Amino acid sequence: MNMALDALSDVSDEALLVAYGNGDRAAARALTLRLTPRVLGYAARILGGDRAEAEDVAQEAMLRLWRQAPAWRQGEAKVTTWLYRVVTNLCTDRLRKRRGQDLDSIPEPEDDRPGAEAGLQETARARALDAALQTLPERQRQAVVLRHIEGFSNPEIAEVMDIGVEAVESLTARGKRALAAELAPRRAELGYEDG
Repeated sequence: MNMALDALSDVSDEALLVAYGNGDRAAARALTLRLTPRVLGYAARILGGDRAEAEDVAQEAMLRLWRQAPAWRQGEAKVTTWLYRVVTNLCTDRLRKRRGQDLDSIPEPEDDRPGAEAGLQETARARALDAALQTLPERQRQAVVLRHIEGFSNPEIAEVMDIGVEAVESLTARGKRALAAELAPRRAELGYEDG
């Protein structure tokens, strides 16, 4: 089975989805292993670190992808773009439902790795970034995470968020400025001293 999965590592997401739609279970497994960790991380960032809720979102998004597989037409859309759009919409729905809850009251995820000084520094930086991301308006946060953490291009983000490329550029620029302002007072504490 591992050999079959290794052979599928060079196959595109779209080809794997079409193969699954035609009954190839190995293709589904390969695509699940490839995409689930990415969408889980994205959902967790958008949802403020709530890992359980992010897992629910990732599972629901993957189920929707599997339901879409038999009708998937290769070349019309990238699987990742389609999937991230579904995850974005699911996260938005969940955030709207919990609007009455203060997003800052959601606990940060615990890091259970053994703590060397460098690990602690990275953990502090990651938590500071996650906390700063939560101060951004929802659409800015989505655009910044998709661009700078998930590595999507502006046209891909525009498709995921269903907005124009100029709107993406505006959202990411404003989001980056807001993050810089939020994190500036903590530069020394986080080990980013100029010098």
